[in-house]
Amino acid sequence: MDPLAHTLAGATLAETGLRRSSRLATPALLIGANLPDVDGIASLMEPDVMYAFRRGWTHGVLAMVVLPWVLWGLLLLYARLRPNARDGPPLRPWRLLAIAYLGVLTHPLLDWLNNYGVRLLMPFDDSWHYGDALFIVDPWMWLSMASAVVLARTSHRLVLAGWVLLAVLTSAAVLGSGAVPLAGCIVWVVAVLAIAIARASQAARSRARAVARAALAFLALHIAANLAITALAREEGRRWAVAQGMNVERVVAGPIAANPLKRDVIVLAGGHYTFLWVTLLGPERVVRGHAPIAVNDSPQARRALAAPGIEGYAHWLRLPAFELEPTAAGTRVWVRDVRYSRMRAGIGRAYVEFDLAGQPIQTWVNH
Repeated sequence: MDPLAHTLAGATLAETGLRRSSRLATPALLIGANLPDVDGIASLMEPDVMYAFRRGWTHGVLAMVVLPWVLWGLLLLYARLRPNARDGPPLRPWRLLAIAYLGVLTHPLLDWLNNYGVRLLMPFDDSWHYGDALFIVDPWMWLSMASAVVLARTSHRLVLAGWVLLAVLTSAAVLGSGAVPLAGCIVWVVAVLAIAIARASQAARSRARAVARAALAFLALHIAANLAITALAREEGRRWAVAQGMNVERVVAGPIAANPLKRDVIVLAGGHYTFLWVTLLGPERVVRGHAPIAVNDSPQARRALAAPGIEGYAHWLRLPAFELEPTAAGTRVWVRDVRYSRMRAGIGRAYVEFDLAGQPIQTWVNH
């Protein structure tokens, strides 16, 4: 998920009462919730290096054991360097370690929920795992988790100004994206106004802990419901394809931004990807989406995926499609993952250029 969602997850956990369990508990949750994304530095490197390292080593089971100890050690060092700092309850080292574990563990769980994938078993198994339940940016997560934090953490004007700015920016993103349906926009505006009104009420602000716990309960229900909706949409797409006489090989249902009742369903059958919109409520549950795309698998396409400089990208691919383009030097093999790229645009694209002798001479990867 996006950094805001991870940060709000740690902040909401802190407001349930955990911040009072030890000195530095809140930093442990906030930093821990974002710590696995230290591999984001790979985004500054070559694109294929990014695909090779992103959501891998620092998101896997070994990192979930090691990273909390690293964070704990750094926090204890900070506490020793500032022994007289008055920033909450007394330091309880072993409670702080448990809290660091909680913060770090939230990260791969949230990342697993979208359809980009995460390698949960690294370094023992580098298979990608997908929850396919939530879009990578989920405004309903933002709203639910921000509610308690706004009530508890806006006593200072500068902090309040920061939250107002965040509300403006996120509202502009949600309302101006064009991807959120009208009903979703209305819910967003009403919810933001409700949080603002609650913040003005002293009685509501005194119940920030209960609101935080309610927000986490809502989040659990939101996740469970979306996992179930994805499973239903996947099965609905499979039934539709079988009824059309397709020999179904695979069905993937991806989440839609801010619309939990709709899924982007991709059916692999007969060497083609068929794209469907599946809506659980509405007059038409299944409608065709993008025009079908041929997989175009071939020995040359497979040689492209084995070319040097594309290994990380090739392992990340989930639903690849290939296109061969003649060039003056030989042949260019375009590769795209139809989860994200259904034309020569979007993330998840690459090409390998071969000379007339069939040797790779150039690679290009987009992220």
